[in-house]
Amino acid sequence: MANIKEQAAAVNMLSNARLTAAQVINSVFSDGAYANIALGKALSKQNHSEQDRRFVTELVYGTVKAKGTIDWLLQQLVSRPLGKIEPMILNILRLGVFQIYFFERIPASAACNESVNLAKKFGHEGIVKFVNGVLRGAVRSKESIVYPDAEKDPRQYLALKEFHPDWLVKRWLKQFGFEGAQALCRFDNKPPPLTLRVNTLVIDRKTLLASLQEDGFEAEPSKWCEDGIVCTKIPALSVLFSKYNDMFYVQDESSMLVAPVLAPQPGQTVIDVCSAPGGKTTHLAQLMQNKGVIYATDIHEHKIKLIEENSRRLGITIIEPSLQDAAEFKPEWESMADCVLVDAPCSGLGVLRRRAEARWKKNKLDLKTFPPLQRDILRNAAHYVKPGGRLVYSTCTLEQAENHYIPAEFLENNSNWQYAGFQHPLTGETVDELQLLPQHDGTDGFYICALVRKE
Repeated sequence: MANIKEQAAAVNMLSNARLTAAQVINSVFSDGAYANIALGKALSKQNHSEQDRRFVTELVYGTVKAKGTIDWLLQQLVSRPLGKIEPMILNILRLGVFQIYFFERIPASAACNESVNLAKKFGHEGIVKFVNGVLRGAVRSKESIVYPDAEKDPRQYLALKEFHPDWLVKRWLKQFGFEGAQALCRFDNKPPPLTLRVNTLVIDRKTLLASLQEDGFEAEPSKWCEDGIVCTKIPALSVLFSKYNDMFYVQDESSMLVAPVLAPQPGQTVIDVCSAPGGKTTHLAQLMQNKGVIYATDIHEHKIKLIEENSRRLGITIIEPSLQDAAEFKPEWESMADCVLVDAPCSGLGVLRRRAEARWKKNKLDLKTFPPLQRDILRNAAHYVKPGGRLVYSTCTLEQAENHYIPAEFLENNSNWQYAGFQHPLTGETVDELQLLPQHDGTDGFYICALVRKE
């Protein structure tokens, strides 16, 4: 009886939840919106229950991540090119196919019926019949779909089974082999835990962790960073932001490693040339005990406001944000800083699990645009470091052309610089650079390298 009731509850999930999901998905695929931002805005405007908010979130992220495979399935079910289908109707179909093929908690019949109801809101009778026919066909063909053979065509097999673009799978197969590429794809498809960096200016990790656990959070200390907390279950985000608002910053464990490698001291002068939204910048301020000065720059004015907002929320007063192109030299800063951080713009292939739509927005040609910019920024930022000072270069990508080869080339051309060396956060061994791989390390993909200007 309990199972019947649970199934009925699933079937009766409010239609307006699916409507919200369909509208968010449409804004992502038709308007180029970021999934997390579009979802956040939509949920803030709707009075959904916590259960429905989770349902909408699963539908949005699941459909967006699986877009390539969904479109491959749809193309087998419709006779016209998908580009000829009105965008909102196409996205209703995508949402329906995702539920039928990949969302086992919802009966296929319910997914079909609710998608038809959505179509009624946005199309005429002919459109409704079209949606009904396509999705009924999806239900009938669900068990007979044949995917490419893993041994004969590993690239297409992984692309379709693990929801990644073909060009990227090809690249990872070459870099990591079949098992490594498969593990990396699967990592990207898992929902990330909520990781918090403790604001040590107002509370210590032990105290915050205990309080969170008392409030029903399932949380544990990060093994990577002494300021980190990993939350695997959250009773409600509203509790987190209302009760603990100034005590944390949401940040992945890999990202938390950057500031300790730069290792600024209280009272020093620090420059962060690619600062927004301020995660690493505020971490630097914590390590400096909110003493000294941090000049935080970004090229986008609206992102400067994010730095200011995050600084205020955390009670940090030493950060001075300003609008500045990181690749353009600022003469008054020459040889001024004890430490400089270059968290460079990059392809972002290490953080695809956090940006559901990113895998479909990127392409192979885009990768070539970053190294020249990264070289320019690193070369320029180095002018700001005083003799004996430290510079850290970091990215959130897996691409060696954006990682190892950027500082290596810089050192070849600048004899007054050398690797600084730092401790590996887990092993304690001294390393010149750190490349975190999601499939091996269980964190976002990240690269960190420390350099020092010779006296």
